[in-house]
Amino acid sequence: MVVTLFGLGFVGLTTAVAFADMGITVYGIEVNEKRRSTIAAGKLPFHEPGLGEGLDRTLGKTFFVDVPVEEAVSKSDAVYYCVGTPYGKDGQADLSYLYGAIDQTLPAVSKDGFTVLVTKSTVPPSTTKDMVIPYIEKQGYTVGGNIGVANNPEFLREGHCWDDVVNADRIVLGVSDERSEKVLRKLYQGYTCPVHTVTLNTGEYIKYLSNTLLATLISWSNEMSLVADNIGDIQIAEAFRILHEDSRWGTPACNMATYAYPGAGYGGYCLPKDTNALFARSKALGYEPKMLGQTIAVNDAMPSAIAKIIERKVSSPEQVIGLCGLSFKPESDDTRDTPAAKIVAALNKDGYTNILGYDPLAIPEFKQYYAQLKMGFKESYDELVASSDVLVITTAWKEFSDLPEKAADKPIVDARYLL
Repeated sequence: MVVTLFGLGFVGLTTAVAFADMGITVYGIEVNEKRRSTIAAGKLPFHEPGLGEGLDRTLGKTFFVDVPVEEAVSKSDAVYYCVGTPYGKDGQADLSYLYGAIDQTLPAVSKDGFTVLVTKSTVPPSTTKDMVIPYIEKQGYTVGGNIGVANNPEFLREGHCWDDVVNADRIVLGVSDERSEKVLRKLYQGYTCPVHTVTLNTGEYIKYLSNTLLATLISWSNEMSLVADNIGDIQIAEAFRILHEDSRWGTPACNMATYAYPGAGYGGYCLPKDTNALFARSKALGYEPKMLGQTIAVNDAMPSAIAKIIERKVSSPEQVIGLCGLSFKPESDDTRDTPAAKIVAALNKDGYTNILGYDPLAIPEFKQYYAQLKMGFKESYDELVASSDVLVITTAWKEFSDLPEKAADKPIVDARYLL
């Protein structure tokens, strides 16, 4: 089988390499030249454990990034779209990158065969049915002739993308016809996990069902931590760890417990984008989901709440505040929507500019995207501790677990309840 895949970010590159590692020929299309050339050189453009070894095994053998779009698409059984679908000020998903990739695809689709166009990017329920299919047909193409349309949502965690793909717990195929289902099931025939075939709207909805639950657990946990902080004399981290001992959570290492745990708010690409997009889509169609709206509101308020907690520990604006962690989660260099940046912005707004930051991986990315913030950086954990008057754990990297020993004489704000 042959697949063309548009977009080689976290989801796209991991998906492409995983398919290629199963012997499927995969052509990767990436418009960002720096990212494309990095991958073509056999290197990862971001930190993702396990993915590099897969790239080494497949690049130039079953995975190619130097084939023209027209040639790649004309040979493909399926074309996957893993492009960005960011949300705008109104929360609605921006489909311009998806439409742009479809525009490149349609003229190259083989007229003699059957090609399935698969949206893997996260888009609100009804997008494929009510927007993508009409967009294709408006350009003179018939869905159901030589073109099939489907969606195949991803359930990946940054820092665990490779493992989540090769050891998937479920595959969801939102399909429009039996021929599309047959093609996609053949792609996943090597998987032993359940493969579910559902309607187009259901496929998209399942992804949002997952992400909005995770976001709700995080915001609920954060609100409960603020309640506890306000009451006082409550061991917040210990309380939540004991909560997780409830047998209804499953095993002690159950990953859901990491979401029902307080912190500085959820960040990254998926949860902020997906909660806002589903809220906006539902509201536009006449129903405003109050609990989802409150989940978003609590998350939006967390950075300012954490900033106020930090300010209570600082005796004067001249004291140096040291942030331990800049990425939105440990084991990742991703700083998109990271709470650390929002906390700095809140501190800056209140007149605190003597701020330093350190992260094992994310300093270059953070500098690139948040140059407007008033702060400096240290290249080592020890330097940060030595240079700061107040320390704040803003990302739960394991190496920060010894902060009480390193900074025994300094105030610490554990915004991730790591300690």
